Amino acid sequence: MPEPHISPLVLWAARLLGRIYLFLFLGITRVVLRNGRFLFDAYRRALDGKSRCILAFRHPNGGEAQILMWFILFKLRSLARKAGVSFSRRPHVSFVYGYEVARWGGSIARWVMPGLGAMPVHHAQIDTAGLARISRAIYEGPYPLAIAPEGQVSYTTESIPRLEQGTVRLGFQAADRFEKEGKTCPVEILPVSIHFRYGKMGAWSLHRVLRKIETHTGFSSKDGAGFVERLVRARDRILALNEKRYGIGQPEGDFARRIGTIMEAALGKAEQILGIHPREKDQVNRLYHIRHVCWDRMIIPGVTSLDHLTPLERSLKDLEAGEAWHASRHMELVDLIWYFRGPVPEETGPLYRKIEYVQNLWDFANRTMGGAYSNRVLNVHPKRVLIQAGPAISLSARLKEYRENRKETVARTMEDMKTAFLACIGEAAEYRI
Repeated sequence: MPEPHISPLVLWAARLLGRIYLFLFLGITRVVLRNGRFLFDAYRRALDGKSRCILAFRHPNGGEAQILMWFILFKLRSLARKAGVSFSRRPHVSFVYGYEVARWGGSIARWVMPGLGAMPVHHAQIDTAGLARISRAIYEGPYPLAIAPEGQVSYTTESIPRLEQGTVRLGFQAADRFEKEGKTCPVEILPVSIHFRYGKMGAWSLHRVLRKIETHTGFSSKDGAGFVERLVRARDRILALNEKRYGIGQPEGDFARRIGTIMEAALGKAEQILGIHPREKDQVNRLYHIRHVCWDRMIIPGVTSLDHLTPLERSLKDLEAGEAWHASRHMELVDLIWYFRGPVPEETGPLYRKIEYVQNLWDFANRTMGGAYSNRVLNVHPKRVLIQAGPAISLSARLKEYRENRKETVARTMEDMKTAFLACIGEAAEYRI
């Protein structure tokens, strides 16, 4: 992978094809910004060199980075002008992404992402070069840095199951460096959440996918069962099949507890196949480690040819790759169900909430059958997008507390960021587009 840089050719291609991509692949027909003043002001300060901005965005669906990149590159300046805010230079943003994205994203992703200044980072190992690159981008600016504090797709729009501390820690380190060098340049975090909304076609897609789930789980959509009953019985059938798959005996506890038992069994199975031992208790970090090992065995880092291997050595590498692929099937199941523990939506609930749940329910079946994120299938077209910005959180204003007690200050700032996200979610729920 080349070093991240801003390529005029890639920018030209993004301008030419970005809107077409959003429509054809993500089904987006309209993008609306709310609380735009927060975003305009943060960008103006950053582009003027008067602050450094970390754009912390929610990542529940998978397309947020593409949406934000297009919006910031090609819509933000004109909307800011309408609001009376002018920028000293054309807006841009540098995204941080997991290094594995370039592997499964293919050659186009490996060309586009570095050319837009996006920076890869490892989740499962100490990545000195990657972290140094990100820290330098925050410190030197001038463009905001976009990070998803959830660490990966979280599959749930209206709750915050998990936030990682890296975003806040990197911001505090930059703020601390500025002050030690005697420079006045506040570092701030701007929380942003992204929400999908659907029309009549969304309701049709919802029932189409629910029937698909019932076909795969052996139920009939014509037996008169209500919407909630249909969801629960399909969910419980998939749950029971996974318990059987992993040799789990008599089920104990509610749905969330049973899911937890399956996750532990699936992670253990993947680790057994790979011949590795869990390095810590946290299940998500174990998942990251498994994912890292799997990708490194399926696509060997730094190796572009296997011609130097003997046929025997090549065959062994192929077997290792095959084992890694099978291990990753168990990992992919955990990747979804760690987040899939929320309540079943009500019949009278909003359409977007029901669509999200049915998407994830299908994905529960899909991953049970050996699928991955790329096999989620359901992409409801058309959809409208709501970008909801929150007020900036100044890290520089908290430096005194940070130096006195780093752990406590980081934890408190994380809670404030979570509160800001929840406020964005609450405001978005009341808005209709």
